[in-house]
Amino acid sequence: MHLSLMNRVQVMLLGFVLLGRSLEEKARIRASSDMNELLALMSTQSRLVITSSDSNSPTENVLCSDAICTEVPTDDVRVGDTVLVLPGESIPVDGRVLAGRSVVDESMLTGESLPVFKEEGLKVSAGTINWDGPLRIEALSTGSNSTISRIIRMVEDAQGSEAPIQRLADSIAGPFVYSVMTISAATFAFWYYIGSHVFPDVLLNDIAGLDGDPLLLSLKLSVDVLVVSCPCALGLATPTAILVGTSLGAKQGLLIRGGDVLERLASISYVALDKTGTLTEGKPTVSAVASISYEESEILQMAFAVEKTASHPIAKAIVDKAESLKLTIPVTRGQLTEPGFGTLAEVDGCLVAVGSLDWVNERFRIKTKLSDLKDLETKVMYQSSEGMSSSNYSKTVVYVGREGEGIIGAIAISDCLRHDAESTVNRLQQKGINTILLSGDREEAVATIANKVGIESEFINASMTPQQKSEVISSLQAEGHRVAMVGDGINDAPSLALADVGIAIQNEAQENAASDVASIILLGNRLAQVVDALDLSRATMNKVYQNLSWAIAYNVVAIPIAAGALLPQYDFAMTPSLSGGLMALSSIFVVSNSLLLQLHRSETESNR
Repeated sequence: MHLSLMNRVQVMLLGFVLLGRSLEEKARIRASSDMNELLALMSTQSRLVITSSDSNSPTENVLCSDAICTEVPTDDVRVGDTVLVLPGESIPVDGRVLAGRSVVDESMLTGESLPVFKEEGLKVSAGTINWDGPLRIEALSTGSNSTISRIIRMVEDAQGSEAPIQRLADSIAGPFVYSVMTISAATFAFWYYIGSHVFPDVLLNDIAGLDGDPLLLSLKLSVDVLVVSCPCALGLATPTAILVGTSLGAKQGLLIRGGDVLERLASISYVALDKTGTLTEGKPTVSAVASISYEESEILQMAFAVEKTASHPIAKAIVDKAESLKLTIPVTRGQLTEPGFGTLAEVDGCLVAVGSLDWVNERFRIKTKLSDLKDLETKVMYQSSEGMSSSNYSKTVVYVGREGEGIIGAIAISDCLRHDAESTVNRLQQKGINTILLSGDREEAVATIANKVGIESEFINASMTPQQKSEVISSLQAEGHRVAMVGDGINDAPSLALADVGIAIQNEAQENAASDVASIILLGNRLAQVVDALDLSRATMNKVYQNLSWAIAYNVVAIPIAAGALLPQYDFAMTPSLSGGLMALSSIFVVSNSLLLQLHRSETESNR
């Protein structure tokens, strides 16, 4: 009889444990469903376009008359190959549109629901969906180098990294196992040698068998303690929530580089913002050119020569303006760029510097008169303000200096304020986070933008070098604050690396030094995603704390009951099968609670 009963208990125990493991595995598969969706976006086949080497297809024609299309595996496509993508198909490679006009759904990469218009010269990313018309695309990166492959690889790395709180849980789980084994042994010893004699009525309970055997009672209670205890719940509490959080972030266009990043971001008290390319669109244009003694076109031509190979948005604005006027490049050599200050090069045998006023002025022995500099600035700012709302634009003045003459001209650069800049700063402040502005631009331009978005004057820092930006962040950290830095350019890279959390706004899916060192990359190129990332981190950490609280509370309550704490007074004792069921249920609860994070919706998404 005892043997039959024990066999039934063993079968039920194994059944509950296996059922729990099965449900837990299904829940974990659901937790990684967002990553599976990203993997499904990768097209396995591409339509390769083959043309004769001397064929020049007009851009208005998607395919030339002698073109041949053939289906090939996407892995066989090489950089420089041309592929054709028809409406409704997934774009197989990162590339540049050579011909065709269409709209592309990039929501799976950027989180932006509205389709994006694409035409000749614009870039597209692998995994996005072509909607309207056929596109002929030149492959720029393929396979593991494509944007979506890098995203998947980085998210997988993030999911494999441990948050500090996970290490705490792991450090508890180790001693916990030995403690449970000790409690189990103590339970057996107590009930066999003491409890069954002090409380003889407990032998009438079914757990003691028909004969009221104290050995059977002690064995079952000690086994109950071993079975009901659940270190698995402690071990799963953090990684399951991190798994869901990082996957959900990737789906929203937030590339998060690890669980430790989510934990640090959730406790941020300061957010430092760059101006150019962060609060502004990062697409500056030349709005005015002024000169002391040269023609305006000559000033622009010299600046064009110096900035031709520079990567800063202001340099690009100067180059674009010069190219639109079809200006020629003088003989130039020896370019030298000092991030945050300016660029220097030899143009037609003379050194020419383009950059901030003080930096350019210090490059040359001959100094321009202060009155001439003031007149120059007044002139260029007046010209740039004509027909333009000053409150919605950031105006930056870069100066052009020439060897033997000093400063000879100035160029006004205008950049439009991001449409979500003011609302983002306001939302951060409502959450109790202080916002500070760190910019290398002149004080007047920085103050105008800061006032527009609602940053207080005490938190405005202008005319700062990259080193000075880092010093501000270091001083805040020394005061015990957690600081996040938001930037987009190479001059922001030191601050992004130093901050507790570096957040890079990635423009046009291009990687730069900022993206390389940042903890979080905003693939959607929207400042509002900073708040989305903060909300996601807090929601994820809330789940972690809920899971840990449950795991600890469960063991604190379940282990004493399994050890027979209720047996003398209430005649209640667990069976091994019930203990196994509760243990499995505890793990399932932790994983299922983490899955509820998939219901999290960002404020930006909810307001659409």
